[in-house]
Formats: sequence, C-alpha cells, structure tokens
Amino acid sequence: MINPMQAAIIKKDFRNIVSNKRLFPVLLIVPLIFTIVLPSVFILTISFAPDDMSDLQPLIDMMPTGKQYESPSHAFIALVLNNIIPVFFAMIPIMAASVMAASSFIGEKEKRTLETLLYCPLTLKEIFQSKVWASFLVSMLVSFSSFIVMLIVVETEVLLITGSMILPDVSWLAMMLVVSPSVSLLAITLIVGGSAKAQTVEESQQRAVFLIIPLLFLFVGQFTGIILINAWYLLGMGAVIAVLAAVLMKRSEKRYTYEVLLR
Repeated sequence: MINPMQAAIIKKDFRNIVSNKRLFPVLLIVPLIFTIVLPSVFILTISFAPDDMSDLQPLIDMMPTGKQYESPSHAFIALVLNNIIPVFFAMIPIMAASVMAASSFIGEKEKRTLETLLYCPLTLKEIFQSKVWASFLVSMLVSFSSFIVMLIVVETEVLLITGSMILPDVSWLAMMLVVSPSVSLLAITLIVGGSAKAQTVEESQQRAVFLIIPLLFLFVGQFTGIILINAWYLLGMGAVIAVLAAVLMKRSEKRYTYEVLLR
C-alpha cells in the first residue's frame, strides 16, 4: 500500500521527467517510431507490393488455421500486426522503464538532491519502492498509450487501403498484461543494480540495453520462420521474465543501502 509520502515522491518523479527537456522527448519519439512509423512502413510496403508473395508463403503457412483472408497481402498484414509488431512493441516498456528508472535513481545524484531525499520521514525500503513504482507506472502509461495510438493508426490505414479491418488477436492481450509489465520490471531492476557504480543517467541506462538483444534475435526468427510468436509463447516468456525480475528486484532491494547510494 502506497502511503501519502510515497505518493508525493512518485508525483515528484513524474513532474521531473515531464520537465526534463533531454529525456522526455525520448519517451515520445521512440514509441512513435515503433507504433506509427514502422507499422505504417510495413503496411504500405505490403499493400503496394505485387500480389505474388510466394517468397512469404512459408510465413503465412505458419499462421493459425481457420482464418480466412481476402488476399495474400491481407494475410501478411495480419501476420505483421499480430506476430511481428509485438516484438518491436516489447522495446517500448524497456525503453520507458530504463529512461524513468535512470532519471529517478541516478538523477538524484546528478541533481545533488539525494541527501535531501534521505531526510524525508520514510524508510529506505519505502523510498526504494516509491522509485520503482514511479518508473513502473510511467512505463505502463507509455506502453498502453502507445498501443492505443498504434491501434487507431494501423486500423485506419488498413481500412483505407483494403476496405476492411484486421483486429489484433489474443497475443496482444498477453503482450500488454504479461510481457510489458514483466520486461518493464526487469529493466528497472537492471538500472537499480547498476545504480551504485553509475554516476550519470546515460551510464546507468547501458545495462538495460542488453534486454534488446534477445528481442533482435526474436525479430529475426519471425522473418526466417524459425519461430512465430503466439499468445502461449508470449505468456510463457512473460512468466519467466516476471519470475526473474521478482528475484532480482528482491536482491536489489537488499543492496539499496545508504552506503551504496552515497558513493
């Protein structure tokens, strides 16, 4: 349960990230690229490509049976929307969480406000929890807002181009409710784990970048036909990441000491 003092810290961190002219644009630009620019490029490329998509047939054959599509291009748009874009989308909570967590934890050192924060009538554990909550809530806010914007833009483009809509399938439910929160917490944990050595926001963000590497391999797997993600795959991946994040978060909480913070 968040007490009023913790809520005040969360609100302060929200105001700080919004007023930060260096970091706040990152929270907007990166989601716009992954939810508007890239999907639009995919859809427009597919729509204006020749109807003969024999090279892509192996990918289409991997899609769930029982769904009828008007054309090969229509089927491939569905493949992009429900199987390829979610891989890109997973980068958004990682990015948002790493930016916010770095600003929240390491930003206190940069602005020389850490000592003042430690004087507040909260235990170190409560301060830690407040920082985690602030980073997590911003990450989820960015993720869900990006999903809504993406859905509006993509469905509008598909409707204008094909004359019909292709709705997201259940894999997006697994992405938004399981994978996004899990990778967000894991990114926050990695930032916290490096908070002792890092002295700048950029330096602390470097650890979370390693989370993107598995996503790149997963992205390659989509186009090579090695693996095609679905709701069950995302649920399993999210569950594993959630357990890993919980374990690492507990360890980080124990390491969150005055000696570490004041180095």
